[in-house]
Amino acid sequence: MAKAKKKFVSYLFILIFLVGVFYLLFNDRGLLKYFKLRNEIDSLKEQITILENENENLKNAIDSLKNKIPANIEQTAREKYDMLREGEIKIEVKENDSED
Repeated sequence: MAKAKKKFVSYLFILIFLVGVFYLLFNDRGLLKYFKLRNEIDSLKEQITILENENENLKNAIDSLKNKIPANIEQTAREKYDMLREGEIKIEVKENDSED
């Protein structure tokens, strides 16, 4: 009888242990959720860094336009507004997508 009781207690302990491990892994605040959120945080930090760099570049571009640096003004006018100098001719090259 004592052997059966020890066996029962052992199985009960193993069952409780497995339920505890399962709960730690798969509940709403479990380890799997934690690692998923950790990866998401890392991804968002990378995006923040990229956006901060882009913001800094845009601030520099704005400052150069505010300071009326001629080269930057001309580059912006050419790229964004397709403006040309007097006497320049715009030549557009169209690529043919069809294969002959």
